[in-house]
Amino acid sequence: MQNQSAIIAKAARRIMPILLLCYFAAFLDRVNIGFAALTMNKDLGLSASAFGFGAGIFFLGYVVCELPSNLILARVGARRWIARILLSWGLLSAVTAFVWNAESFYVVRVLLGAAEAGFFPGMIFYMTQWFPRAYRARMFATFNIAVPFSSIIGAPVSGIVLERMNTLGGLAGWQWMFLIEAVPAIIMGLVVLFHLPETPETADFLTSAEGASLAATLQRERAEQERGGTFSIGRALIDPRVLLMCVIAVGLVIGTTGIAIWMPQFIKAFGLTNMQTGFVTAIPAGFMALAMILVGRSADRTGERVWHAAGPFLVSAAGFVLAAMSSSPLASLIGLTIGAAGIGGASPNIWFFPTTLLTGAAAAAAIALINSVGSTGGFFGPFIIGWVRDATGGFTGALLFLAVAMAVTAGALLILGHSMRDMIGRSGARVSA
Repeated sequence: MQNQSAIIAKAARRIMPILLLCYFAAFLDRVNIGFAALTMNKDLGLSASAFGFGAGIFFLGYVVCELPSNLILARVGARRWIARILLSWGLLSAVTAFVWNAESFYVVRVLLGAAEAGFFPGMIFYMTQWFPRAYRARMFATFNIAVPFSSIIGAPVSGIVLERMNTLGGLAGWQWMFLIEAVPAIIMGLVVLFHLPETPETADFLTSAEGASLAATLQRERAEQERGGTFSIGRALIDPRVLLMCVIAVGLVIGTTGIAIWMPQFIKAFGLTNMQTGFVTAIPAGFMALAMILVGRSADRTGERVWHAAGPFLVSAAGFVLAAMSSSPLASLIGLTIGAAGIGGASPNIWFFPTTLLTGAAAAAAIALINSVGSTGGFFGPFIIGWVRDATGGFTGALLFLAVAMAVTAGALLILGHSMRDMIGRSGARVSA
């Protein structure tokens, strides 16, 4: 009898660093647009709403291409398709350095979204092919920690590049930033192509017995799920629970992209320099990372999922209200930190629900649909924040919008948890909703 924990630990040591670095590269390319705005908007003549529209229109290409991209991934295999995604978006991210007006900015952002489509749901689907349910929250937390780390590392680097490399070689600092920060995606594309194993059975770092044992465990879980009824792709895409997961994903993406894209400008409003803004922006990101780890481990330890997802969203809403209502920069920063930490704490458990409900091709299609619909939040969130900023001259209304979005998302999670209480119970979770 193989020691499953030891096999999982071995697989995690080999796979998770690659996945984490890939997602780091992805979110670095989302975070840097927020820092570019500190000087790029003036160079290109962009208003706050025009910038928000351009930042968000990325998700138009993303949403249109998401489902077909993930279906192709399920057919050709994760390794080759994820490598293609990384290489193409890395090149397009570098091209962003050479946009010259609002229209060219919009076009490159749409193409960048199309290139990245399928990456996140493909990664989630890939992890379900390796890790049993009891380990998924901590693995999703490990994967998602790339989001705050892209700010912890990327924010100070972006601030330094903006100030220290401005005019070097005739390029603005924001142009150098796009060129430099495209490199990780290109490197990780090559790493995935040559080093990411496809399945446990074919992994060279596991013995044949270990690979067979892990594959058998995953197959038993799929069979257990399917005893409650299998889903065709068509049925999965119209199931009310899947549609409710789409609503939850919209809220999650509004939160993550809202703070990723606008956090530098929220903090710059305190009267800081670009470099100071970069270092201070890393503070909320650090607490976001800590919350991901702690909540993900707590969810796996206790087996409770619903309140581990809904509760942090309620905390996040309270944080954004504090940031909106405070006149003190310190209190506002504390509120922003609480808001970011709440979103981070909720995120590891969001993808537990679709991977518990669905298996196989239906899971790949439904996860792609959920992420596609959720990604519309990446357009509406930044655009609404920019529109409110232009209309009111401040960020108070924008932060209150984020608070309402997080509270609504928490409510949707409680409804979903109630509707899936029997299924979640079979997977070993204690449901409190």
